[in-house]
Amino acid sequence: MLENVCYFRNVLMALNQVRQGLLGELLHCEVGYQHFVRGSQFTKNGDLTWRGIHAVERNGNQYPTHAIGPAAWWMNINRGDRFTYLNSMSGNSRGPNLFAAKTFGAGHASSRRSFAQGDVNTTLIKTEKGLTVTLHYNTQSPRPYDLILRVQGTGGIYSGAMEKICIDGRSPVTASGEPAWEDTTAYYERYEHPLWKRLTKAAASSGHGGSDYITLHEFVKAVRNRTQTPIDVYDAATWSAIIPLSEQSVAARSAPVDFPDFTKGKWRTAKPIILE
Repeated sequence: MLENVCYFRNVLMALNQVRQGLLGELLHCEVGYQHFVRGSQFTKNGDLTWRGIHAVERNGNQYPTHAIGPAAWWMNINRGDRFTYLNSMSGNSRGPNLFAAKTFGAGHASSRRSFAQGDVNTTLIKTEKGLTVTLHYNTQSPRPYDLILRVQGTGGIYSGAMEKICIDGRSPVTASGEPAWEDTTAYYERYEHPLWKRLTKAAASSGHGGSDYITLHEFVKAVRNRTQTPIDVYDAATWSAIIPLSEQSVAARSAPVDFPDFTKGKWRTAKPIILE
């Protein structure tokens, strides 16, 4: 319920673009938690931390909320649409053993330990209204941090990782007439979210580019005013459920697994997120 990526400047700018129809009808999002933190699975002497214990015992998407939160807001999940089912697939586990052998020696117990979690997990999600999400999870492979944050509509596409945008009929085209990326600076000037316009200075010294301040600001404001927090219990349950559901799918050779409807049908009439 304090998912700070939902409040990233570019995520809220994209939300504004979606709400104002710049990207047309939404079709697909590609997001992921891709963060090279495999060393955090071990203590200094090579024993398992809580991350390592999960990697030994489980195989699926173990950390979906950073990535799925923004996509859920863009797609109005639990507020006009809902996740219906997912398919999930994991590849081989290599990273933990490689790290342990390099760090603690080939004879160390962790170098020979069997880890269930595949280095790369890919989960596909379908919504009631036919939208799709590709959700990635990879904490084992050497790579730069990347949440992807890509949203595709009938009228264009925004890429948070690239910080680029392409709008049909507006963005430049190549010599062969194909759509080309353009810089987002001008789009921030027009589509900057009101929260960031109002709170940028106050948030300047907080973590994650200021989003931590805005996350807490909106939560505390709701508590003080006795109003609904922007991320509610249904969101928390839906986003977190991806962990066990993805594990079930991986174990069943990527078979589809249904999402529970935690709202019991209330998603049909619930209003989209409003942030002011």
